[in-house]
Amino acid sequence: MDKSIPSLAQAVADIPDGASVMIGGFGGSGAPIELIHALIDAGPRNLTVINNNAGNGHVGLAALIAAGQVAKLICSFPRSADPRVFNAKYLAGEIDLELVPQGTLAERIRAGGAGTPAFYTPTSFGTDLARGKPVAEFEGRSYVQERWLKADFALIKAEAGDVMGNLTYRMAARNFNPIMAMAARTTIAQVSRIAPLGSLDPETVVTPGIFVNRVVLAENPAQEEVLNRQEAVYP
Repeated sequence: MDKSIPSLAQAVADIPDGASVMIGGFGGSGAPIELIHALIDAGPRNLTVINNNAGNGHVGLAALIAAGQVAKLICSFPRSADPRVFNAKYLAGEIDLELVPQGTLAERIRAGGAGTPAFYTPTSFGTDLARGKPVAEFEGRSYVQERWLKADFALIKAEAGDVMGNLTYRMAARNFNPIMAMAARTTIAQVSRIAPLGSLDPETVVTPGIFVNRVVLAENPAQEEVLNRQEAVYP
C-alpha cells in the first residue's frame, strides 16, 4: 500500500476541530515544523495538543498556539527557552494546561500504543499532580496510578521513510516520535527523504509501517532554533 501523500496540506486536511493531536519533538529536535505550519494553514480549532513542551518563539507549536487553535496543552515543560506565546495565552485564560512529568508523559504515550490502560509510578506521589488519582502500595512504597494517553492524530518527523511508512530517525530527533506513532489513530510522518521500497536496512527501521498512515516529503526541513535566531514569525 502506497502511503505517500503529495503535499503537506493534503496530509493534514482532514484534521477536524476538537481533535487531539500528538506532536513529536524535544524542543526543536525532531519537531515536524512543516506539518505544524500546514496545520495552521488548514485552520482547525479547539485542538488538544500533546507535546513535550509549549513551543518557542513564533514558529511551530508556538505559532499554532498563537493562532488560537489550541484549547488544551498536555506537556512536561511549558517554561522552555522562549515560551512567550504560551505564557500570554495561559495568563489570559485562553488555553488549558495539563502538566505531566516527562517520564510519566513518555510512559503514558507508550502505554497508549501498547494497549495498557493504566500503570503505577512513584513520580508525583504527595504532590498536587497526584491529587484525585488512585494510589497503591507496593513493597512498602506508594505509587500513583496514571492512565494511558492516546490521540486522534500524530504529527511526527523522521529522517527517511518508504512508501509503506517504514521510518528511520536522525539521532536525538527520534525522541517522542516513535511512541507517538504507535499511540494515534492516524499517524502522519514528514520525512526528509522517501526511500525506494526495500532500500531501508530493516535493522535501522525504528517505526514499522504498520503504525504509519501517511508519509509526506519535506526536504530540507526547518529547525526551530534556527528560525528563532532569525526572529521568524509564522504565518
